[in-house]
Amino acid sequence: MSAPDSVKSDSKQELAALGEQVDRLLDAVRRLSEENRSLRHSQEQLASERAGLMARNEQARSRVEAMIQRLKALENNG
Repeated sequence: MSAPDSVKSDSKQELAALGEQVDRLLDAVRRLSEENRSLRHSQEQLASERAGLMARNEQARSRVEAMIQRLKALENNG
């Protein structure tokens, strides 16, 4: 016994709607995956830049401390 045409039509419409929803979900997954990859790349770049800035800051701090020590030595000798 075969299903009535209206049931077949409804099933086809539901299947088509599900297919469209799956396509939209796949597009969202692809887009979010690319965005995630981009954000991770940016995070790595920022972490690297931060490390470089911290190193430069430490070098500057060391130079300033050395200058202060030299000035104190000059003051004590003078």
